[in-house]
Amino acid sequence: MAHARRHVALLVHARRCFSASAVPRPACVHEVRRLALLRRFSDIESLLEPLKDSKDASSEPFLASVAAAYASAGMVEHAFRTLEDLPRLGSPRTALSLNALLSALNHSPRRLGHHRLVPELFSDVPRKFSIVPDAVSYGILVKYHCLAGESKKAFPIIKEMEEKKIEVTSVIYTTILDSLYKDSKPQEAETLWKEMGIKGVKPDLPAYNVRVMHKALVGKPDEVLDLIAEMEAAGLEPDIISYNYLIACYCKHRKTKDAKKVYHGLEEKGCVPNSVTFMNLLSALSKNRDFVGCMKVLADCIKHSNIPDLGSIKLLVKELVKASRPRDARRVITRLEKKFPEDFVGDWKKLEKLVSRSKDVKKSDQKIDAPHMKDQNGSEIQSKSW
Repeated sequence: MAHARRHVALLVHARRCFSASAVPRPACVHEVRRLALLRRFSDIESLLEPLKDSKDASSEPFLASVAAAYASAGMVEHAFRTLEDLPRLGSPRTALSLNALLSALNHSPRRLGHHRLVPELFSDVPRKFSIVPDAVSYGILVKYHCLAGESKKAFPIIKEMEEKKIEVTSVIYTTILDSLYKDSKPQEAETLWKEMGIKGVKPDLPAYNVRVMHKALVGKPDEVLDLIAEMEAAGLEPDIISYNYLIACYCKHRKTKDAKKVYHGLEEKGCVPNSVTFMNLLSALSKNRDFVGCMKVLADCIKHSNIPDLGSIKLLVKELVKASRPRDARRVITRLEKKFPEDFVGDWKKLEKLVSRSKDVKKSDQKIDAPHMKDQNGSEIQSKSW
């Protein structure tokens, strides 16, 4: 009975999500996927089919989203049937519908295998429904091959687009660049980068960030800085992603002072630190036993209501314990344990046990000076040290 009640509640929630918007949101598709994992396919059909008779049914974006929801659940025949219904429901049938279907399959969980239908449907759907694929359609096909580790298959697609006079966008090139770098093919990636320049495709910020990512992983901080300078010379403003890679590279080379310098200059550059920024810095400073720096970063996390990942906190607590600072470790746990989701309760208990097993320190032991901190409600935490 409990399982049945949960299934009913899930279905009701999904129905509310779909009925609350003229175009079903990603969250709605997520609910459909959850029903699919429970193999509640009849419930999915009873949820989606009535939408075709709603007041929004003549809108292609709306109906394309319904087809995409079916596809995300692996109900491809139902998705096809929805596309067939478009003219009857008074809607045009364009590349928008094709792209919604392909994108849903491309982003479906890999373990289900629905993504493997993308190449086949890219060929079949346009032929069956007289749809002409656009640049977005080809971009999704390129993304499929890159995710499958088949970046070499993307080059014939580019050639086909050029023959059909379809613009090969910077997005498509960036997708292939990212795949080549991740497949450890930097020379091919650099060749493609030069090809972009020859063909007059101007690299955008994401394209540069892909190169910055590669240099941060395999190169030195100076090389990352050179790329950022090149980016600025091209009239692009580096974003938090760019600086996160620079900080990570500094941390990898144990240059935490330089990493902190970049971190403290983010606001001046118009960037707001995010969870990746905090995770990189907190982990590096913990390993370097820079506990004062750790606490300042932790204070910023709370200030931005951006609690660091549990792995970073585990590392900090363990390093504090190793440094005979169990009292400080206990304070970290006390301040943060209520801010993590309930799923982390078990892990917090393990950390608490680790701290309780260690020997306590005397009051005269060195303590960590920390700035005044505020909790998520804006109230100041009354503690002179952690």
